[in-house]
Amino acid sequence: MGWLSSTFSTDRSADPLGKLDPKLREFLEKESPVKYTPNQQQPARPPPTSQTQRNNDPKVAEPVADRPVVPAASLYQDGRYAHLWKNYRPLSQVEAESATDHDKLMSVLEGFKGRKAAIGRAGLENCAQQQEEWINCMKHGSWEDQLQMCRHQVRRFERCYTMQSRFLRALGYGSVLGRPAVVDEDIQMHADSLCQRMLKHEEEVEQAKKDGMPIPVFEAALPKTNASTVTPTEEVEKQWKEKLDKLPEDERAVEEAALRADLQAKADVAKNVKKIWDAKKEERDTRKAEGQSTVADSVAALFGRGGK
Repeated sequence: MGWLSSTFSTDRSADPLGKLDPKLREFLEKESPVKYTPNQQQPARPPPTSQTQRNNDPKVAEPVADRPVVPAASLYQDGRYAHLWKNYRPLSQVEAESATDHDKLMSVLEGFKGRKAAIGRAGLENCAQQQEEWINCMKHGSWEDQLQMCRHQVRRFERCYTMQSRFLRALGYGSVLGRPAVVDEDIQMHADSLCQRMLKHEEEVEQAKKDGMPIPVFEAALPKTNASTVTPTEEVEKQWKEKLDKLPEDERAVEEAALRADLQAKADVAKNVKKIWDAKKEERDTRKAEGQSTVADSVAALFGRGGK
């Protein structure tokens, strides 16, 4: 049994089957599908080329191949299916090109109207806990609370909703048309954080009054006015002052910031409307210069829309 000695032998020659029994080796050569050649030399590895050295060297950066440019809407940013995206245009761009002046004007006005509704929805979301307390009081509250129509819970909800609305307006929630939704979500979370801080501040004020301690001051992190902010007229400032004088001192700064944000939103709408009318006037002037004026151009000039 020569194969036993070869198995336990420490000799590792180039031909590992050289010490097998001749009959066993003949059987293996006949039955094995792979023909074994003794003393088979392994092919020598080629010397590393400069390309291989660059791949193995972490300090050498491999140049990025030129990839076809694909839009952000593609799931494959590596350039795959670029031929399918060659003529792609976002839906907003297509709608903007095909929209008429009336459509553009209505889009601006609807965006301004939708801001108020969006602020209301965001305020209700931030005051969901107070609203739930009110509903639970109406359904399962004590007889004393139900006899008073849960007025304490109602006041807490109204207080939360009012302050949330002020902070949302002051921070510019929904004031920019076409802005990413994540920006307004961050504003909503920041408004909720400021409102919770203010409600906690009111509790600290009440406790300080009971303990005879100095009254803490609440400082809200509101956006500062810049040079581009619209300046209110004297009549508007007078109306603001009358409204602010009716509020507690701690709420005046927030309400004033909210009023300024509302005025800025109205000014932005007026600016966008003026751009639409100016563009329409340029088109009318171009048609007039080319001698292709229409009846609608004459009517628009007669009523003074966008200038004569």
